[in-house]
Amino acid sequence: MSDTTPAEYVRAHREELVTLTLDLLANDSSNPPGDTREVVSEIEQFLDPLSVDVERFAVDPVKPNLLVRIPGESDHTLLYNGHLDTVPFDADTWSHDPLGERVGDHVYGRGATDMKGAVASMLFAIQAVAATDAVPPVDLQFAFVSDEEVGGDAGLPALLDAGRFDADACVIGEPTCEEGRHSVTVADRGSIWLTLEASGEGAHGSRPVLGINAIDRLYDAIETLRERFGTRRLEIDAEVAPIVEESIEYYAPSMGEATARELFWYPSINLGVLEGGDAINTVPQSARAEVDVRLTAGVHTPDVLEKIRECVADCDGITVADVAWSVGTAEDPDGPLVEAVASTAEDTTGEHVFRRSATGGGDAKKLRNAGIPTVEFALGADTVHAPDEYVPVDVLVDNAIVYARLPAAWRSQIDR
Repeated sequence: MSDTTPAEYVRAHREELVTLTLDLLANDSSNPPGDTREVVSEIEQFLDPLSVDVERFAVDPVKPNLLVRIPGESDHTLLYNGHLDTVPFDADTWSHDPLGERVGDHVYGRGATDMKGAVASMLFAIQAVAATDAVPPVDLQFAFVSDEEVGGDAGLPALLDAGRFDADACVIGEPTCEEGRHSVTVADRGSIWLTLEASGEGAHGSRPVLGINAIDRLYDAIETLRERFGTRRLEIDAEVAPIVEESIEYYAPSMGEATARELFWYPSINLGVLEGGDAINTVPQSARAEVDVRLTAGVHTPDVLEKIRECVADCDGITVADVAWSVGTAEDPDGPLVEAVASTAEDTTGEHVFRRSATGGGDAKKLRNAGIPTVEFALGADTVHAPDEYVPVDVLVDNAIVYARLPAAWRSQIDR
Protein backbone atom coordinates (compact mmCIF):
# COMPACT_ATOMS: atom_id res chain seq x y z
CA MET A 1 0.00 0.00 0.00
CA SER A 2 1.38 3.39 -0.97
CA ASP A 3 1.95 6.02 1.71
CA THR A 4 0.27 8.53 -0.61
CA THR A 5 -3.51 8.90 -0.49
CA PRO A 6 -5.53 9.31 -3.70
CA ALA A 7 -6.23 12.95 -2.78
CA GLU A 8 -2.52 13.63 -2.29
CA TYR A 9 -1.81 11.94 -5.63
CA VAL A 10 -4.28 14.28 -7.37
CA ARG A 11 -2.62 17.37 -5.91
CA ALA A 12 0.84 16.18 -6.93
CA HIS A 13 -0.18 15.37 -10.53
CA ARG A 14 -2.45 18.30 -11.40
CA GLU A 15 -0.72 18.93 -14.74
CA GLU A 16 -1.59 15.40 -15.86
CA LEU A 17 -5.21 16.13 -15.02
CA VAL A 18 -5.11 19.25 -17.18
CA THR A 19 -3.65 17.25 -20.05
CA LEU A 20 -6.38 14.63 -19.71
CA THR A 21 -9.06 17.33 -19.78
CA LEU A 22 -7.59 18.83 -22.95
CA ASP A 23 -7.46 15.38 -24.55
CA LEU A 24 -11.19 14.88 -23.90
CA LEU A 25 -12.07 18.37 -25.16
CA ALA A 26 -10.13 17.77 -28.39
CA ASN A 27 -12.72 15.19 -29.47
CA ASP A 28 -15.80 16.95 -30.80
CA SER A 29 -18.89 15.18 -29.42
CA SER A 30 -21.48 17.87 -30.13
CA ASN A 31 -25.04 16.59 -29.95
CA PRO A 32 -26.53 16.59 -32.49
CA PRO A 33 -25.14 14.47 -34.02
CA GLY A 34 -23.77 13.10 -30.71
CA ASP A 35 -20.98 10.88 -32.02
CA THR A 36 -18.94 9.90 -28.93
CA ARG A 37 -16.81 7.13 -30.43
CA GLU A 38 -13.58 9.14 -30.43
CA VAL A 39 -13.91 10.40 -26.86
CA VAL A 40 -14.80 6.89 -25.65
CA SER A 41 -11.68 5.55 -27.38
CA GLU A 42 -9.66 8.30 -25.69
CA ILE A 43 -10.95 7.20 -22.30
CA GLU A 44 -10.31 3.52 -23.03
CA GLN A 45 -6.71 4.39 -23.93
CA PHE A 46 -6.32 6.31 -20.67
CA LEU A 47 -7.72 3.43 -18.61
CA ASP A 48 -5.86 0.65 -20.44
CA PRO A 49 -2.76 0.64 -18.15
CA LEU A 50 -4.90 0.57 -14.99
CA SER A 51 -6.12 -2.55 -13.22
CA VAL A 52 -9.82 -1.78 -13.63
CA ASP A 53 -12.65 -3.54 -15.42
CA VAL A 54 -13.74 -1.60 -18.52
CA GLU A 55 -16.73 -2.44 -20.75
CA ARG A 56 -18.14 -0.66 -23.78
CA PHE A 57 -21.94 -0.87 -24.07
CA ALA A 58 -23.86 0.51 -27.04
CA VAL A 59 -27.35 0.26 -28.48
CA ASP A 60 -26.38 2.90 -31.06
CA PRO A 61 -22.89 2.22 -32.51
CA VAL A 62 -22.05 5.92 -32.81
CA LYS A 63 -23.15 6.66 -29.24
CA PRO A 64 -21.34 4.13 -27.05
CA ASN A 65 -21.25 4.17 -23.26
CA LEU A 66 -18.37 3.09 -21.05
CA LEU A 67 -18.69 1.19 -17.76
CA VAL A 68 -15.79 0.99 -15.31
CA ARG A 69 -15.75 -1.04 -12.10
CA ILE A 70 -13.31 -1.13 -9.18
CA PRO A 71 -13.94 -3.71 -6.43
CA GLY A 72 -13.89 -2.46 -2.87
CA GLU A 73 -13.96 -3.74 0.70
CA SER A 74 -17.76 -4.02 1.02
CA ASP A 75 -20.74 -5.04 -1.07
CA HIS A 76 -22.05 -1.46 -1.18
CA THR A 77 -21.67 0.17 -4.61
CA LEU A 78 -21.21 3.86 -5.33
CA LEU A 79 -21.89 4.93 -8.91
CA TYR A 80 -20.33 7.94 -10.64
CA ASN A 81 -22.08 9.19 -13.76
CA GLY A 82 -20.98 11.66 -16.42
CA HIS A 83 -22.07 12.38 -19.98
CA LEU A 84 -19.63 12.63 -22.87
CA ASP A 85 -21.72 14.57 -25.39
CA THR A 86 -21.90 18.37 -25.45
CA VAL A 87 -24.15 21.00 -26.93
CA PRO A 88 -22.99 22.30 -30.34
CA PHE A 89 -20.81 25.40 -30.69
CA ASP A 90 -20.20 28.17 -33.20
CA ALA A 91 -16.43 28.59 -33.36
CA ASP A 92 -16.81 32.12 -34.74
CA THR A 93 -18.27 33.28 -31.40
CA TRP A 94 -15.31 31.95 -29.41
CA SER A 95 -12.08 33.80 -28.67
CA HIS A 96 -10.44 30.52 -27.56
CA ASP A 97 -10.33 27.10 -29.19
CA PRO A 98 -13.68 25.35 -28.53
CA LEU A 99 -11.84 22.02 -28.83
CA GLY A 100 -9.56 22.81 -25.92
CA GLU A 101 -7.06 25.49 -24.98
CA ARG A 102 -5.28 26.32 -21.75
CA VAL A 103 -4.73 29.97 -20.93
CA GLY A 104 -3.09 30.52 -17.56
CA ASP A 105 -5.18 28.85 -14.86
CA HIS A 106 -8.21 28.30 -17.10
CA VAL A 107 -9.00 25.46 -19.49
CA TYR A 108 -11.33 26.53 -22.29
CA GLY A 109 -13.46 24.32 -24.52
CA ARG A 110 -16.96 23.09 -25.22
CA GLY A 111 -17.71 20.80 -22.30
CA ALA A 112 -15.03 22.21 -20.00
CA THR A 113 -17.70 22.71 -17.36
CA ASP A 114 -20.58 20.64 -18.79
CA MET A 115 -19.13 18.16 -18.34
CA LYS A 116 -15.92 16.79 -19.76
CA GLY A 117 -14.04 18.61 -17.01
CA ALA A 118 -15.91 16.64 -14.34
CA VAL A 119 -15.48 13.43 -16.35
CA ALA A 120 -11.72 14.08 -16.42
CA SER A 121 -11.78 14.56 -12.65
CA MET A 122 -13.63 11.27 -12.20
CA LEU A 123 -11.16 9.49 -14.47
CA PHE A 124 -8.27 10.99 -12.55
CA ALA A 125 -9.81 9.78 -9.29
CA ILE A 126 -9.72 6.28 -10.81
CA GLN A 127 -6.04 6.72 -11.69
CA ALA A 128 -5.29 8.06 -8.20
CA VAL A 129 -6.85 4.97 -6.61
CA ALA A 130 -4.88 2.66 -8.91
CA ALA A 131 -1.59 4.54 -8.56
CA THR A 132 -1.70 4.48 -4.76
CA ASP A 133 -2.77 0.82 -4.55
CA ALA A 134 -5.75 1.97 -2.53
CA VAL A 135 -8.62 -0.47 -2.02
CA PRO A 136 -11.84 1.55 -1.96
CA PRO A 137 -14.02 1.06 1.12
CA VAL A 138 -16.95 0.28 -1.24
CA ASP A 139 -17.30 -1.04 -4.77
CA LEU A 140 -17.01 1.75 -7.34
CA GLN A 141 -18.82 1.86 -10.67
CA PHE A 142 -18.45 4.58 -13.30
CA ALA A 143 -20.84 5.17 -16.19
CA PHE A 144 -19.63 7.54 -18.90
CA VAL A 145 -22.66 7.93 -21.13
CA SER A 146 -23.78 9.42 -24.44
CA ASP A 147 -26.90 11.20 -25.68
CA GLU A 148 -27.66 13.22 -22.53
CA GLU A 149 -27.82 16.71 -24.03
CA VAL A 150 -30.81 15.85 -26.25
CA GLY A 151 -32.50 13.56 -23.72
CA GLY A 152 -31.89 10.58 -26.01
CA ASP A 153 -32.30 6.90 -25.25
CA ALA A 154 -28.84 5.65 -26.28
CA GLY A 155 -27.12 6.68 -23.04
CA LEU A 156 -28.26 6.27 -19.45
CA PRO A 157 -31.78 5.02 -20.35
CA ALA A 158 -30.26 2.15 -22.35
CA LEU A 159 -28.07 1.13 -19.41
CA LEU A 160 -31.04 1.28 -17.02
CA ASP A 161 -33.21 -0.75 -19.40
CA ALA A 162 -30.46 -3.37 -19.65
CA GLY A 163 -30.14 -3.59 -15.86
CA ARG A 164 -26.45 -2.70 -15.90
CA PHE A 165 -26.45 -0.94 -12.52
CA ASP A 166 -26.45 -2.48 -9.05
CA ALA A 167 -25.60 0.78 -7.32
CA ASP A 168 -26.74 1.82 -3.87
CA ALA A 169 -26.11 5.53 -4.57
CA CYS A 170 -24.93 7.77 -7.39
CA VAL A 171 -23.22 11.12 -7.87
CA ILE A 172 -23.53 12.85 -11.25
CA GLY A 173 -20.84 15.33 -12.25
CA GLU A 174 -23.19 18.03 -13.49
CA PRO A 175 -21.98 21.53 -12.55
CA THR A 176 -23.91 22.64 -9.47
CA CYS A 177 -21.96 25.68 -8.31
CA GLU A 178 -21.82 29.37 -9.13
CA GLU A 179 -19.06 31.84 -8.38
CA GLY A 180 -18.94 32.28 -4.62
CA ARG A 181 -21.67 29.68 -3.94
CA HIS A 182 -21.25 25.92 -3.85
CA SER A 183 -24.07 23.41 -3.77
CA VAL A 184 -25.06 19.80 -4.15
CA THR A 185 -28.31 19.26 -6.04
CA VAL A 186 -30.58 16.97 -4.04
CA ALA A 187 -33.92 17.47 -5.85
CA ASP A 188 -35.44 18.33 -9.20
CA ARG A 189 -38.78 19.70 -10.34
CA GLY A 190 -41.75 17.96 -11.88
CA SER A 191 -42.99 18.99 -15.32
CA ILE A 192 -46.12 19.09 -17.43
CA TRP A 193 -45.58 19.65 -21.15
CA LEU A 194 -48.87 20.53 -22.82
CA THR A 195 -49.74 20.79 -26.48
CA LEU A 196 -52.89 22.88 -26.82
CA GLU A 197 -54.90 23.32 -30.01
CA ALA A 198 -57.43 26.05 -30.73
CA SER A 199 -60.15 26.21 -33.37
CA GLY A 200 -61.81 29.36 -34.70
CA GLU A 201 -63.67 30.69 -37.71
CA GLY A 202 -61.87 32.17 -40.67
CA ALA A 203 -62.58 35.60 -42.11
CA HIS A 204 -60.90 38.32 -44.11
CA GLY A 205 -58.42 40.38 -42.15
CA SER A 206 -60.33 43.55 -43.02
CA ARG A 207 -63.45 42.13 -41.32
CA PRO A 208 -62.13 40.31 -38.23
CA VAL A 209 -65.41 40.80 -36.36
CA LEU A 210 -66.97 38.24 -38.71
CA GLY A 211 -64.53 35.52 -37.61
CA ILE A 212 -63.19 33.96 -34.42
CA ASN A 213 -59.43 34.28 -34.04
CA ALA A 214 -57.94 30.94 -32.95
CA ILE A 215 -54.68 32.59 -31.82
CA ASP A 216 -56.61 34.97 -29.58
CA ARG A 217 -58.53 32.03 -28.11
CA LEU A 218 -55.31 30.15 -27.48
CA TYR A 219 -53.55 33.06 -25.84
CA ASP A 220 -56.59 33.78 -23.65
CA ALA A 221 -56.52 30.13 -22.51
CA ILE A 222 -52.86 30.39 -21.54
CA GLU A 223 -53.52 33.60 -19.62
CA THR A 224 -56.33 31.79 -17.81
CA LEU A 225 -53.89 29.03 -16.86
CA ARG A 226 -51.47 31.63 -15.51
CA GLU A 227 -54.17 33.37 -13.50
CA ARG A 228 -55.60 30.16 -12.01
CA PHE A 229 -52.38 28.26 -11.34
CA GLY A 230 -49.46 30.64 -11.61
CA THR A 231 -50.70 32.60 -8.60
CA ARG A 232 -51.69 29.59 -6.49
CA ARG A 233 -49.15 28.60 -3.82
CA LEU A 234 -48.10 24.98 -4.16
CA GLU A 235 -48.81 22.41 -1.47
CA ILE A 236 -45.33 20.99 -0.89
CA ASP A 237 -44.65 17.97 1.32
CA ALA A 238 -43.17 18.92 4.69
CA GLU A 239 -39.99 16.88 4.12
CA VAL A 240 -39.22 18.87 0.97
CA ALA A 241 -39.80 22.32 2.53
CA PRO A 242 -36.24 22.58 4.00
CA ILE A 243 -34.79 21.91 0.53
CA VAL A 244 -37.01 24.66 -0.89
CA GLU A 245 -35.88 27.18 1.70
CA GLU A 246 -32.20 26.36 1.15
CA SER A 247 -32.75 26.59 -2.61
CA ILE A 248 -34.21 30.08 -2.17
CA GLU A 249 -31.19 31.09 -0.11
CA TYR A 250 -28.87 29.70 -2.80
CA TYR A 251 -30.54 31.45 -5.74
CA ALA A 252 -31.39 34.75 -4.00
CA PRO A 253 -28.04 36.49 -4.74
CA SER A 254 -28.37 35.84 -8.48
CA MET A 255 -32.11 36.39 -9.07
CA GLY A 256 -33.39 38.13 -5.94
CA GLU A 257 -35.13 36.52 -2.99
CA ALA A 258 -38.67 37.31 -4.16
CA THR A 259 -38.06 35.76 -7.58
CA ALA A 260 -36.37 32.71 -6.07
CA ARG A 261 -39.25 32.22 -3.62
CA GLU A 262 -41.81 32.50 -6.42
CA LEU A 263 -39.85 30.00 -8.52
CA PHE A 264 -40.22 27.22 -5.95
CA TRP A 265 -43.43 28.03 -4.09
CA TYR A 266 -45.52 28.63 -7.22
CA PRO A 267 -45.84 26.85 -10.58
CA SER A 268 -43.84 28.31 -13.44
CA ILE A 269 -45.77 28.48 -16.73
CA ASN A 270 -43.85 29.17 -19.93
CA LEU A 271 -45.34 29.53 -23.40
CA GLY A 272 -42.54 28.01 -25.46
CA VAL A 273 -44.15 27.55 -28.89
CA LEU A 274 -47.06 29.43 -30.51
CA GLU A 275 -48.08 28.63 -34.08
CA GLY A 276 -51.08 29.68 -36.16
CA GLY A 277 -52.36 31.66 -39.08
CA ASP A 278 -51.58 31.60 -42.79
CA ALA A 279 -51.43 35.27 -43.78
CA ILE A 280 -51.48 38.69 -42.21
CA ASN A 281 -54.81 39.52 -43.85
CA THR A 282 -56.77 36.49 -42.66
CA VAL A 283 -58.34 35.54 -39.33
CA PRO A 284 -56.68 32.25 -38.31
CA GLN A 285 -58.95 29.22 -38.06
CA SER A 286 -56.48 27.13 -36.01
CA ALA A 287 -53.54 27.57 -33.67
CA ARG A 288 -51.22 25.45 -31.61
CA ALA A 289 -49.17 26.10 -28.47
CA GLU A 290 -46.65 24.17 -26.39
CA VAL A 291 -46.61 25.10 -22.72
CA ASP A 292 -44.03 24.12 -20.12
CA VAL A 293 -45.28 23.93 -16.51
CA ARG A 294 -42.78 23.20 -13.71
CA LEU A 295 -43.63 22.06 -10.19
CA THR A 296 -41.40 21.74 -7.12
CA ALA A 297 -40.62 18.27 -5.79
CA GLY A 298 -43.17 17.24 -3.20
CA VAL A 299 -46.08 18.24 -5.44
CA HIS A 300 -48.19 15.42 -6.93
CA THR A 301 -48.11 16.24 -10.63
CA PRO A 302 -51.22 14.22 -11.67
CA ASP A 303 -53.40 16.27 -9.31
CA VAL A 304 -52.23 19.49 -10.96
CA LEU A 305 -52.69 18.01 -14.43
CA GLU A 306 -56.29 17.13 -13.64
CA LYS A 307 -56.98 20.74 -12.63
CA ILE A 308 -55.29 22.00 -15.80
CA ARG A 309 -57.54 19.77 -17.91
CA GLU A 310 -60.57 21.15 -16.08
CA CYS A 311 -59.36 24.68 -16.76
CA VAL A 312 -58.83 23.97 -20.47
CA ALA A 313 -62.32 22.47 -20.69
CA ASP A 314 -63.71 25.85 -19.57
CA CYS A 315 -62.01 27.63 -22.49
CA ASP A 316 -63.98 27.81 -25.74
CA GLY A 317 -62.41 26.08 -28.71
CA ILE A 318 -59.39 24.70 -26.80
CA THR A 319 -58.35 21.05 -26.56
CA VAL A 320 -55.38 19.24 -25.05
CA ALA A 321 -53.77 17.51 -28.02
CA ASP A 322 -50.84 15.95 -26.18
CA VAL A 323 -49.33 15.88 -22.71
CA ALA A 324 -46.18 14.52 -21.08
CA TRP A 325 -45.49 14.82 -17.36
CA SER A 326 -43.12 13.84 -14.58
CA VAL A 327 -43.09 14.09 -10.81
CA GLY A 328 -40.28 15.94 -9.06
CA THR A 329 -37.90 13.80 -7.00
CA ALA A 330 -35.80 14.54 -3.92
CA GLU A 331 -33.26 12.99 -1.61
CA ASP A 332 -33.23 13.32 2.17
CA PRO A 333 -30.99 16.39 2.70
CA ASP A 334 -29.69 14.75 5.90
CA GLY A 335 -29.30 11.28 4.37
CA PRO A 336 -25.98 9.42 3.97
CA LEU A 337 -25.35 10.34 0.32
CA VAL A 338 -26.14 14.04 0.64
CA GLU A 339 -24.21 14.34 3.89
CA ALA A 340 -21.18 12.54 2.41
CA VAL A 341 -21.02 14.74 -0.70
CA ALA A 342 -21.72 18.02 1.11
CA SER A 343 -19.26 17.38 3.95
CA THR A 344 -16.51 16.20 1.59
CA ALA A 345 -16.97 19.26 -0.61
CA GLU A 346 -16.94 21.56 2.42
CA ASP A 347 -13.76 19.95 3.74
CA THR A 348 -12.11 20.29 0.32
CA THR A 349 -13.15 23.87 -0.48
CA GLY A 350 -13.43 25.29 3.04
CA GLU A 351 -16.77 26.84 2.06
CA HIS A 352 -20.44 26.17 2.79
CA VAL A 353 -22.25 23.81 0.42
CA PHE A 354 -25.98 24.38 -0.07
CA ARG A 355 -28.32 21.39 -0.39
CA ARG A 356 -30.75 22.64 -3.00
CA SER A 357 -33.11 21.75 -5.80
CA ALA A 358 -32.37 22.05 -9.49
CA THR A 359 -34.76 24.26 -11.45
CA GLY A 360 -35.25 21.54 -14.07
CA GLY A 361 -34.75 17.79 -14.25
CA GLY A 362 -32.34 15.36 -15.90
CA ASP A 363 -30.55 12.06 -15.42
CA ALA A 364 -30.80 12.32 -11.63
CA LYS A 365 -34.56 11.94 -11.93
CA LYS A 366 -34.16 8.82 -14.09
CA LEU A 367 -31.85 7.23 -11.52
CA ARG A 368 -34.02 8.15 -8.53
CA ASN A 369 -37.06 6.74 -10.29
CA ALA A 370 -35.03 3.54 -10.82
CA GLY A 371 -34.51 3.31 -7.07
CA ILE A 372 -30.95 4.65 -6.91
CA PRO A 373 -30.45 7.61 -4.52
CA THR A 374 -28.74 10.28 -6.61
CA VAL A 375 -27.26 13.75 -6.27
CA GLU A 376 -25.47 16.06 -8.68
CA PHE A 377 -22.20 17.71 -7.74
CA ALA A 378 -19.33 19.40 -9.50
CA LEU A 379 -17.57 22.65 -8.85
CA GLY A 380 -17.47 24.79 -11.98
CA ALA A 381 -17.77 28.16 -13.67
CA ASP A 382 -20.92 30.02 -14.75
CA THR A 383 -20.25 29.32 -18.44
CA VAL A 384 -22.38 26.26 -19.21
CA HIS A 385 -23.35 26.17 -22.93
CA ALA A 386 -21.81 29.64 -23.44
CA PRO A 387 -19.06 30.76 -25.84
CA ASP A 388 -15.63 30.51 -24.20
CA GLU A 389 -16.87 27.94 -21.70
CA TYR A 390 -14.06 27.26 -19.26
CA VAL A 391 -13.10 25.55 -16.04
CA PRO A 392 -10.36 26.76 -13.64
CA VAL A 393 -7.55 24.29 -13.08
CA ASP A 394 -8.11 24.47 -9.31
CA VAL A 395 -11.72 23.35 -9.89
CA LEU A 396 -10.57 20.30 -11.84
CA VAL A 397 -8.25 19.41 -8.98
CA ASP A 398 -10.83 19.99 -6.23
CA ASN A 399 -13.46 17.94 -8.08
CA ALA A 400 -11.03 15.04 -8.43
CA ILE A 401 -10.20 15.27 -4.72
CA VAL A 402 -13.89 15.25 -3.76
CA TYR A 403 -14.57 12.24 -6.00
CA ALA A 404 -11.52 10.40 -4.63
CA ARG A 405 -12.47 11.06 -0.99
CA LEU A 406 -16.20 10.44 -1.38
CA PRO A 407 -16.24 6.61 -1.03
CA ALA A 408 -14.78 6.76 2.47
CA ALA A 409 -17.14 9.55 3.51
CA TRP A 410 -20.16 7.67 2.16
CA ARG A 411 -19.09 4.41 3.80
CA SER A 412 -18.72 6.25 7.10
CA GLN A 413 -22.25 7.64 6.78
CA ILE A 414 -23.94 4.34 5.92
CA ASP A 415 -22.12 2.54 8.75
CA ARG A 416 -23.54 4.89 11.36
